[in-house]
Amino acid sequence: MLAYHADPSIKTKYLARVHAHRAADHLIQGTGWEHGKGCAVGCTLEGYDHSRYPIELGIPLQLAHLEDALFELLPSAVAQLWPERFLTAIRPGSDLSGVFGEWAHWMLLDPQHGMLNVAAGFLDVEAACRNVGMLWRTGGTPQQFARAAEAAASAAWAAQAARAARAARAARAAEAAAEAARAARAAEAAARAAWAAASAAWVMAACDKLILLLECAP
Repeated sequence: MLAYHADPSIKTKYLARVHAHRAADHLIQGTGWEHGKGCAVGCTLEGYDHSRYPIELGIPLQLAHLEDALFELLPSAVAQLWPERFLTAIRPGSDLSGVFGEWAHWMLLDPQHGMLNVAAGFLDVEAACRNVGMLWRTGGTPQQFARAAEAAASAAWAAQAARAARAARAARAAEAAAEAARAARAAEAAARAAWAAASAAWVMAACDKLILLLECAP
């Protein structure tokens, strides 16, 4: 699958659409698509069905969910520009199949923003973050991802049992790892858990990283 099905006119069409919705003040957080208004995905499709991204735009399902999650986490003023920024970064004909994996690796293992920093001192959570991150970098089997998700979920429960503020943040880091190892829809949950574990600044860095990966996709 190639982005925009290698057709620049498709990019032009959807960029014009989201721009028009923003200009009309139709782009809102917290709503999929209702009465001609909605979120990033809603205003892109004029409907709320992430599965249409691969069909209409040639964009992988995971990235549709990730775009959606980041839109909801951004400050309102910044969120207004996010759908256009997301679509602009994608070159028609590029292969986006590896973008979510690289983003998930960054989300878990980046030296500055990765969940590994939040998990410091919780050895099971650290191991879960490293394991899932490396599976996304190197490519893993469904069975490996399933085992990694189970281990990360167990680490989250163990951290929660510690009943301390830092332990709660570590638990959310483990939840982010668990979700990152699951199916496409879990991209939203992974981003939300990571944001909750880190800070308000994290979502800005997460958006910047995604844009960079989209721009550099082959």
